[in-house]
Amino acid sequence: RRRAYAMAVPTNDSAVRARLRRLGEPITLFGEGAMERRDRLRALMARLEAEGQFDRLLRAQEDERGASGDDDDEGTEQIKYPFFTEGTNQLLQARIDIAMYSLPRAKARVERAKRRLADPDEDPEAEAALVVKQAADFALERSEIGDDRPLTGCSFSRDASMLATSSWSGIVKVWSMPQIAKIATLKGHTERATDVAFSPVDNCLATASADKTAKLWNSDGSLLMSFDGHLDRLARLAFHPSGKYLGTASFDKTWRLWDINTGTELLLQEGHSRSVYGVSFHPDGSLAASCGFDASARVWDLRSGRLYCTLIGNVKPVLGVGFSPNGHLVATTSEDNFCRIWDLRTRQMLYSIPAHKSLISHVKFEPQEGYYLATSSYDTKAALWSTRDYKPIKSLSGHESNVTSLDISGDGQQIVTVSLDRTIKIWSCRGSARDNEMELD
Repeated sequence: RRRAYAMAVPTNDSAVRARLRRLGEPITLFGEGAMERRDRLRALMARLEAEGQFDRLLRAQEDERGASGDDDDEGTEQIKYPFFTEGTNQLLQARIDIAMYSLPRAKARVERAKRRLADPDEDPEAEAALVVKQAADFALERSEIGDDRPLTGCSFSRDASMLATSSWSGIVKVWSMPQIAKIATLKGHTERATDVAFSPVDNCLATASADKTAKLWNSDGSLLMSFDGHLDRLARLAFHPSGKYLGTASFDKTWRLWDINTGTELLLQEGHSRSVYGVSFHPDGSLAASCGFDASARVWDLRSGRLYCTLIGNVKPVLGVGFSPNGHLVATTSEDNFCRIWDLRTRQMLYSIPAHKSLISHVKFEPQEGYYLATSSYDTKAALWSTRDYKPIKSLSGHESNVTSLDISGDGQQIVTVSLDRTIKIWSCRGSARDNEMELD
């Protein structure tokens, strides 16, 4: 029995290398593969047994058992003392608050979906077809020079009565809609402004900048708070649906969650191996998604702090990420010119859209039901896509340079795009919506 035990040839390549090392032989030869290495070990063990060196084989086997026992002890210690970062009490309270906020919203969303499915008078397919037909009528309504320098970000207010834009000059401007008349100029950043976002619950807005800070403003231009802590320039930012928290993405390979009432940094989330470029929140408020230059997007559960899933499939840096209002779809856009759609339920990619001829800078779902999504690209165009079959609906052509960002109004009737050509363009389908209403009447 001892002889059979000692003569057993391991199948794992690392174990084969360890056995060769203990027998005083080279662990690998030039051009040798795993199978050849195992055959060499078998021949060596047979030769040693024929030469009467059975004790040497037995000692090597016992040494391996002792080493594996040490490894087991080390593994036990690692399990006993796992790596984690202890959170603050403010983060704990924020997680509880997010859970209390998101669970009723998720319940209401699911019940509404069930009710619509069971109601014979409801026809989601016909409704989606009508929305897509209206989206095909988007046309350029207004165009305005936004700044002396290229524009980087844009955002509608919650009622679409105001519009905010950010630019390389570091200045953020607030405009009244639909005339695009300037009503406030926000000066405070010392480097170029990289993004701007209106709060979903009031008229406050947040800005991100290459000066490593984010700032919270009133729409009249008064500074409310500054969020300092990132170690490198900021890229995109987003408000939590509750309006109480702000997410910022940075080139320091982290994204952070801030309390906008106190200015406290609640969460410093690592996980990406390269710069983090975009961040977005689930409409229920339960999840956050981040994307970056490591060609991946990650979905995080804000209630527990766990990583829900990693969306791997892009071959180049991911620049945009966004959730659908239906709660189970996520879209990512990348430098590989593709927009990819993911299902959170299966954690798999549903569809890959070859959307543009150059990198795609941003993506947004239609905020009502998510029947279509919009993408902006460095090919000077924005495009609309149906989420029923992912076919193109409309190409929005008009910019003379790279389109850096876009936003869709809450009623889905207006789209704003900004570009390196320094212009703001408003695209509208309200005329077609009025025509459809007249036809229905």
